[in-house]
Parts: sequence; C-alpha cells; structure tokens
Amino acid sequence: MTKTPIDLQELRRRIYVKAKSEPSWRFWGLYVHVCKAEVLHEAYRLAKKNHGAPGIDGVTFEAVETAGVEHFVDELRKELTERTYRPQRARKVEIPKDGGKFRQLSIPTIRDRVVQGALKLVLEPIFEADFQPGSFGYRPKKSAHDAVTRVSEAIIRGKTHVIDLDLRAYFDTVRHHIVLEKVAKRVNDDDVMHLLKLILRASGKLGVPQGGVISPLLSNIYLNEVDRMLERAKSVTQDGKWVLIEYARFADDLVVLVDAHPRHAWLRRAIARRLREEFAKLQVEVNEDKTRTVELSKGESFGFLGFEFRRIRSRAGRWMPLRIPQRKKRTQLQHKLKDIFRRSRSRPVGEVIAKINPILRGWVSYFAHGHSSRCFSGLRDWVEKKIRRHLGQARQRRGFGWKRWSRRLLYEELGLFSEYRVAYRRSPKGAPA
Repeated sequence: MTKTPIDLQELRRRIYVKAKSEPSWRFWGLYVHVCKAEVLHEAYRLAKKNHGAPGIDGVTFEAVETAGVEHFVDELRKELTERTYRPQRARKVEIPKDGGKFRQLSIPTIRDRVVQGALKLVLEPIFEADFQPGSFGYRPKKSAHDAVTRVSEAIIRGKTHVIDLDLRAYFDTVRHHIVLEKVAKRVNDDDVMHLLKLILRASGKLGVPQGGVISPLLSNIYLNEVDRMLERAKSVTQDGKWVLIEYARFADDLVVLVDAHPRHAWLRRAIARRLREEFAKLQVEVNEDKTRTVELSKGESFGFLGFEFRRIRSRAGRWMPLRIPQRKKRTQLQHKLKDIFRRSRSRPVGEVIAKINPILRGWVSYFAHGHSSRCFSGLRDWVEKKIRRHLGQARQRRGFGWKRWSRRLLYEELGLFSEYRVAYRRSPKGAPA
C-alpha cells in the first residue's frame, strides 16, 4: 500500500487484516482517524507530491507553505472535528481527447484534496480487502503494466475470443445513492458517510469528478460487483486446471477473454449477456458503437491501455501475443512534440531538448513493456530529424546536417533522450504451443 508513517501504516494494516478476515464486518469509529493531524499531514504530503494546480480559490502549495502547513492542518482539523467543514466547488478544466472531443477534469482546492486524501487513507484498506484480482486501476502495488501482462498471458493460454467493452461517460454517470449504499455495506459511521456525501454533492448531482483524490477508489467500489461476477464465472466454468475465462479491468477500461474452442460458444454468449445485466443494475450504459467482439485467431486486433494486441507465431512456431503502441498514441505524442517545436522555433536547442526529454522518457518508459522496438526506432529518427531541423533554422541552413552535427553531439553533448530500450518479459510456464 501507499508508504506512510509507521503509526498510520499500522492502522491501515490492522484495518486491512480485519476487513480481509471478516468480509461482512462493518467498521465504526473511523471518523476520528480521518481528523487526526498525522493523517491530514500525510494527505497533504501526498497531495503536494502530485504537483497539482490550484483549485477554484486560487490557493497554491507555495501559499500554504508560506502561511505554514501546521496552521493549515490545524484549521482543517478544527473544521472537521466541529463538523463545520464544507467542500468547495471544483475548478473545471477541459483536456483534448481523440476525435476532437474533450474530457472534463475537476480540480478540487488543496484543502479539499487533503480531506479527500485523509478519507481515502482510512477507507482504502477496507475495500482493498474486497477488490478482485482482475482489477488494476489506481490500486496499491498494481499497475497498468500488470493488467497488460495478465491479458498477454491469457492470449498465450488460448483465450482468443475478446470482448472489448466501452462504457459511455462512466465517471460522469456514477449514481451517488448506489455508491453510498456500497460504502455503507462496510462502513457503519454516520460522520464518515456524511463527509462522503458532502464530497459527492460538491461535484454535482451525478458522477464522481475525474481529478478528485477519492474518485478512483469510489469508481473501483462501484464496479467491484462486475469483477465479482467475472470471478464467479471463472470458478464455475473452470475445467480442471484449465481456466476458460480471464479479464482485466483498469478503472472503466475492461476486456474479457474467453477460450476460443467451438464448444464454448455458449459461454461467450452468456458472459456478454451477464456483463450487460450487471452494468444495467448499476445504471452504467455500455457504448455499443465502440464495444467490440474480436477473434484473435482470425487475425483481428484490439486496444487496451494504449497497446494494440494481436496474436502471431513466434520464430519457434508458438502462438504469442504481439503488443505495440496504438497508432493514436503515437500520433498524440507526435502532435504534442510538434507543438513544442513550433512554439520554440527561436529558442536555443538546449531549451527545446529540456522540454521534450521528460515527455519522451515517460512515453518510452510506459511502452517499453511491449514489442515496441520498431516503433521506438522510428520515433528516435523522427525526433532526431526535428532537432536537426531546429539547429538548421537557427543557422539559416537547409537539410538535416548529417555531416555537420554528429549523433555524439546530439546525444552526449546536447543531452537528447536516447534510452529507447524495450523491457521484455518471459512468457508464463505451461503456455501451449
């Protein structure tokens, strides 16, 4: 779980152990822990670590530090203990998506981020004990790469019928009364429930705000019954050691893989039907236009967490999953870098490199967990040409200056990012040929 001071670590450990050993236990006396200065200080540290922008009140972390963190925490603690705390409205920011659309982010004030963080620190271990193995989004010690690996291993083991689900505006359509009912099944504390209700109401009558500290936890709680249904389906359809169903979910991104043998056609239909039934109970709409059924055995592909998955023959003749960066992810990266080059035409090359290096490092680090060598090679050449063009423009020269500027100059002296390495992972044992 999240690294925290030892007293808080021990509290979270005890809560988790209790929740894991008694799945029907309802926790009480939690609010007093949310109000502790130690918990609020840790919530502030985690909020600051994320370097978030200010909320609607315009207060920055620098302003909080100037006035004194101790004073800030004491004031917040006083409001919480006296039950006078009221969250402010979140600042709305639109960020571009594919196809010219926008995703709306909600940026809470720093004080509201700290309160949400404190509540999350206390509630997270309870529900972490309830979450299922196929859920990977925003969970301690789990990552998108773990989800990608799970999908890859399922493909290796013959699950080549894929249900690639798309949920329509999931975060915006979460019903508050349903998520509160789900939390109340494990929490018997009126003050905690009231605080959670205030946080939800501050974001509107519907949905959990993308950008809220506690929103990822609530979104996982909301969809946990879908995960439970899939785990039950895995269990009841298991054929000896052979599992016929696998799934991976990262927040609202879900793929289900089913064994492709013809005798399991009924199972594929049943799973598709049961998924829609579970989502209907939650009043979550499946976007049928974007939801796809894919047959990897027929050469088809699907996207998951930025990777495009296919099934190919290895050199040894075994079936293996091929996962490469999706075309739209490569296009987004190039558009982002082009914008930096365009806005930095008159700037020194060192300044341009300082801007693009962190972007390249993050993108390559993520997609290094795939078969990205060819993509990385093309990206490296593209970036190098852009840098050479920039150098040429500064000196009013045409061409790429292959003889004028050596690669040693670009990568060693100017420090252009060069670590385009792929991190290969071994296939699981027992994979079929």
